[in-house]
Amino acid sequence: MTIKKYQSLKDHVYNYIAEKIQNGSLLPNQKLNEASICQTLGVSRTPVREALIQLASENLLENLPRRGFIVKELDTKKKLDVFQVVGVLDALAATLSVSNLDEDDVATMERLVEKIDLAIQQQNYTDYQHWQNDFHNVYLLKCNNSTLIDILKSLQNSFIRQIYLSEDKQRLFAVLSQMNEEHKQIIQLFKQRDSAKLDEFIKTVHWKIDYLDMI
Repeated sequence: MTIKKYQSLKDHVYNYIAEKIQNGSLLPNQKLNEASICQTLGVSRTPVREALIQLASENLLENLPRRGFIVKELDTKKKLDVFQVVGVLDALAATLSVSNLDEDDVATMERLVEKIDLAIQQQNYTDYQHWQNDFHNVYLLKCNNSTLIDILKSLQNSFIRQIYLSEDKQRLFAVLSQMNEEHKQIIQLFKQRDSAKLDEFIKTVHWKIDYLDMI
């Protein structure tokens, strides 16, 4: 894997592990193999340990005596709490970015919506997760608030994979399809520069959970 120049080794390891949790390669209560991570990424134990400690501090991992680090499982209440916080912060990021988004940003979001639709049609959860993260990051990175960006990215890593645990794949991807329709509505609100409606829609519609049995 290529390490981007602006990333520290610790950040590189952090992102690698967080992505594994998001795409389901690492599941709740699964133990992480530090030696394997070192070998896969070609790094020493130090940045791996630093990344694991940070992930544990952000509640993605749990450090158990004599067992090492395992993926932490979130209960339903915790997931709902995180959704509530993410909804408010994501809406804030959107409203802060309204005046900063240009036509290229909107076009990027429209292309990502198309990629999400394709991932849903193919029932490819990994691609879905990747593209939907990129969709929200378009306006998050334009909010001009580094603290907000850091908080949302941490929350994004900490809960995304554990939200959708349903074995009913047809229903799962029906839910994801609805969420992508909401992405399209978000784009329209950005085009209208309607900060108030954008804020309300993201908080009360896009991040509202109506499928408790799936989380």
